[in-house]
This record gives sequence, C-alpha cells and structure tokens, in this order.
Amino acid sequence: MFLRGILKVKSLEEKHQIRMDKYRRRYEERRELYRLLKENASDILCSANFQETRNYIQHGSIPVHRHCIDVANQSIIISKRLGIPCSQRELIRGALLHDYFLYDWHDKNRENYQRLHGFCHPGIALRNAEKEYQLSLREKDIIKKHMWPLTVMPPMCREAWIVTTADKYCSLLETLRLRKGAGKTRIGLAR
Repeated sequence: MFLRGILKVKSLEEKHQIRMDKYRRRYEERRELYRLLKENASDILCSANFQETRNYIQHGSIPVHRHCIDVANQSIIISKRLGIPCSQRELIRGALLHDYFLYDWHDKNRENYQRLHGFCHPGIALRNAEKEYQLSLREKDIIKKHMWPLTVMPPMCREAWIVTTADKYCSLLETLRLRKGAGKTRIGLAR
C-alpha cells in the first residue's frame, strides 16, 4: 500500500514535469516567433497605420492587428514544420500587411463601401502598403493574392501560398470563435 502511494506521487510529479516542459517549449516557441517579427518588421509593427488596425474588427471579436500577427506567426510555423524553404523576412512582412486596408469593413455607412470586401480588399491593402513601404515582388504577391481563389490569379511564390493557407486557418478559427479576441495584441520592441 505504502509503495503504491510513493509510485502515485512519483507519477504525479512526472505528469507535472511533463506539463511544465510543454509550457516551457510553448513559451520558447512564442518568444522566438515574436523575436522574428520584431527583427524582420519592427518598422511595420511601430507604424501609426498598423497600430490603427487595432480599432477594426476582422472576424468575430479579433482586431485586424491581432489577425495579421496571428497569420504571420502561423506562416512561420507552417514554413518550419513542413520544411518549406522561403524568405522569412518577406513571409513575415507580407503576412503583416496582407489585410492593410485600414478601415472597418463591417461599417456599411463608410465612404466607398463595397459589399464584396473579400474580392476588393487585397488590392486596397496593396495600394496602402505601397504608399508606406518599399515592397518586394514576393511581398506584393502575398498581399495581392492572399484571398485566392477569390482572386483569379493564384499565388506565384511559396511565401504567398503559405500566407494564404495561414490566413484561411486563422480566419476559420476566428469565425468559428475558437480563437477569442483578447482585445489588443502587444509586442514590446524593447526586449
């Protein structure tokens, strides 16, 4: 009886250790993802227009700002886990700017309201991004074609395919409310 109690305690300790290791790995993975975001796109993350996207809802209760960061993170994860070689910098920057349309697409009273937001916003996001940033051809392809198959032309580079996939995945989670909006996403730049 006493031995069984000792074994039970040990197994509880082992379970706790396994759980703690899992949390540590998850923490380190998130930390690495945010480091990559800051390293490759601090100018985007700090821009006033990108910060303004906190005020617009994308899907469910998720702000556009958080959605774009989630898509960038998922894009990095997809690339790494599937071993897809690509330009990490362009992948991250394109993912952050893919929904850079800078308005509340739910507001039917706004100027230039389009009922077909899904078809129109990639072009609007690209125009807005080009005004503020020097974009590579890959970054332009990511932004312009992330809504494929709604956009007629499919993505032409790996990075655009990855972001398109990550965007669909994140949008599904947000729409089904499996990922809840915590309000504002914060990425401190001084770490």
